[in-house]
Amino acid sequence: MQTVKIYTTGSCPYCIQAKQLLKERGVTELNEIRVDMLPGERQKMTSITGRRTVPQIFIGSTHVGGCDDLMALDERGGLEPLLSGRT
Repeated sequence: MQTVKIYTTGSCPYCIQAKQLLKERGVTELNEIRVDMLPGERQKMTSITGRRTVPQIFIGSTHVGGCDDLMALDERGGLEPLLSGRT
């Protein structure tokens, strides 16, 4: 299973939804970075992704995007292969 890194905040419903989908797809460990608790991480996230909104999700070295992007990837059948490293 690929490493999953997700930038989140504690009160973001999209973050919760994204984490739930990842859990349903077998992800047991997330490298969760709370940008509301670590303000410098939001700036780092923004410089990497060009986006200020959370969640921002990385699977391995691939930037998936936000919750809607993750859900669309799953609907296309691309999430599980990416998680397993078969892409």
